[in-house]
Amino acid sequence: MFSHFSLHRLLVKAVRELNYRQPTPVQSEAIPLALEGIDLQVNSETGSGKTLAYLLPSLNQLLDRSNQGGGTRVLVLVPTRELAQQVFKVCQALIKHTNLSVVLASGDDDFEMQAEQLEQSPAIVIATTGRLLKHIKKATIDLEQLRVLVLDEADRMLDMGFSDDVHAITEVSNPDRQTLLFSATLNNKWLPSLAKKLLRDPEVLTISGGRTEHADIREQVVLADNDEHKQKQLLWLLAHEYFAKAIVFCNSRERAERLADAVMPRRRKVGILHGEIEQKKRTSVMTSLLEGKINVLITTDVSARGLDIEGVDLVINYDMPRRGDDYVHRIGRTGRGGKEGLAITLVMSTEWNLKASVERYLAHKFEPRIIEELKGSYTGPEKLRASGQAVGSKNKKDKKKALGKKLKKAKKRKPKKKLAGKTSPSSDNKD
Repeated sequence: MFSHFSLHRLLVKAVRELNYRQPTPVQSEAIPLALEGIDLQVNSETGSGKTLAYLLPSLNQLLDRSNQGGGTRVLVLVPTRELAQQVFKVCQALIKHTNLSVVLASGDDDFEMQAEQLEQSPAIVIATTGRLLKHIKKATIDLEQLRVLVLDEADRMLDMGFSDDVHAITEVSNPDRQTLLFSATLNNKWLPSLAKKLLRDPEVLTISGGRTEHADIREQVVLADNDEHKQKQLLWLLAHEYFAKAIVFCNSRERAERLADAVMPRRRKVGILHGEIEQKKRTSVMTSLLEGKINVLITTDVSARGLDIEGVDLVINYDMPRRGDDYVHRIGRTGRGGKEGLAITLVMSTEWNLKASVERYLAHKFEPRIIEELKGSYTGPEKLRASGQAVGSKNKKDKKKALGKKLKKAKKRKPKKKLAGKTSPSSDNKD
């Protein structure tokens, strides 16, 4: 029960109204430590309840009479606008019985309106790094009174190149603050450096490395002959699998748009989302999905991180993710909150080695599946390496080395230019 955490009664009341009964493992371990004011570095898989794990203790500080004051005292930094909106809504629900105020500062929303709200010194700010830096430069926000800084999806921020932005923000923040760093993956090469610079004697919690087999997600792989075959498999799955909501992931905007054109004539409740869609349209699509007006979302990895969309019980990777981390975050959109989910990945021969790499990263293999009605001719490589990759395939380093040898040989074979007044040796034998 959340009441066991010695949280303020108004927060406990809000949690009950949100129908959160039992704390998740990350909440059970992180909340008591955060309430003590300790810096935390927390790694926990997607869908494990990280948002409440940092919001509840942070908000509790603001409601503690000994810590009350003015100015912005809690700042939550997130990598994407969609995640910012989601955290903002959760925060609004948690503080509805209090007199605390929260402002959302993310890109594509009206800057001047945000500036007016920030000049009122809200207690809590949920922000993306780029937009917050703009407000800092315009002096529309003051972080000198900051008590708690939260970095949510810190690994994703670093992947997106926001390290300098994060450091610029912390430089103008209260140095005596508490810092809570949350991530879903451990192997980001910049994460240790960021943690060392921002955290003071942190408690490190690894609830789950995000690389073990998810107990609530069934992971399957379906082999495909070509892209046309893949499209047929996708349409079959959407027609025959039972789901309340499904997300289809692609590796590019072009692929997402092409798939949407193929799927929409057959299914009316389909939406599309990628990074180049304007914010107003993106918000509309997400609202439609949350409200059930659409039940299939075709998207790029813009939707793979942090979004908690209730009722997603099917994830289809139309394109094999390029990295293990991306796969973990994609399938993490389902199997959330203890509910079961299904993740299906469609794989062509050109994607086999990517599949093998992801399986090696996860330390488990996918369950093979055959759609009998669409059984193809591709059944996998004839021979496999110990790594699971196809025999005969070369990695980028090998290919570069081979190309260098070819170019070297080509230069040696290149005929010398004829010199004026001289005959090449081979011309003596022409007749």
